[in-house]
Amino acid sequence: MLTTCVSSGPDSIQVTKVLGGIMTGNSTNGPLYFLPLGWAIVMIVIDFHPREETMRVLLSLSIALLFAATGVAQYGDISDVKLLKPEDKEDVKSVPAPKGAVVLLDGKSLDKWTTRNDAKKPASWKLLEGGIAQVQGGDMVTKDTFGGSFKLHVEFRVPYMPKASGQGRGNSGVYLQGRYEVQVLDSYGLDSKDNDCGGIYGIAKPLKNACKAPTVWQSYDIDFHSPKIVDGKKTMGRITVLHNGIKIHDDVKLTKDNTTAGAGGDPGTPGPILLQDHGNPVQYRNIWLKTEK
Repeated sequence: MLTTCVSSGPDSIQVTKVLGGIMTGNSTNGPLYFLPLGWAIVMIVIDFHPREETMRVLLSLSIALLFAATGVAQYGDISDVKLLKPEDKEDVKSVPAPKGAVVLLDGKSLDKWTTRNDAKKPASWKLLEGGIAQVQGGDMVTKDTFGGSFKLHVEFRVPYMPKASGQGRGNSGVYLQGRYEVQVLDSYGLDSKDNDCGGIYGIAKPLKNACKAPTVWQSYDIDFHSPKIVDGKKTMGRITVLHNGIKIHDDVKLTKDNTTAGAGGDPGTPGPILLQDHGNPVQYRNIWLKTEK
């Protein structure tokens, strides 16, 4: 059972249960129902008026998710976005996997992924036309783990959420070995920090903001060198990142063993690639990894 209170003008609304995806509850005007429709919720209040012996159905469309979201996420019109450069609305060119690379995501299946913290549960992200996987249902991680040095190619795009801000605006993340996050976010036009798009979360901000506009396809090319522990002595891992072909990190030392929300564990051991579900419908396509000697 789910119980929470929200406010609708002068009336108090209490959600009491969830049945088949439809939340039911009560308000001072009468029974109500919340119908999730994509990234919005329709609230239906059934209002009884004994004197008139009639029943009114009041419909209001919330532009936010009931509990936390601050704006509708969409991949449509961005004509109101002030572009810094005309090419910022052009998709990055997709790069096919080279010989010897492992294709982790081709958009046809999620066979190489599981749900985080439950290796027996298949990943539940939504597969769309065009080889796209859209965030839903929790973080997903690769079944395989990776150590040593490797190159990871990731293509992604963030939704347009004009009413949202900060970390609530197209948030996701790519975690190397499940521990070291390269942030995914709508940070277009911002003075980037280490928690903005392209930041190594909590470690290093991008050398420059290389973001494209929201809804536009972008890419990361990440050269990763794992930390090493030999005879009890640790050598820090290192990472270089190209964002849309622009170098935003150059051989940065990983000064932490685990970034925020990472999987943790022994930094000297291999780990999976983890893609984060932060509650926004971020989309990914064409992810591949090539190990280096």
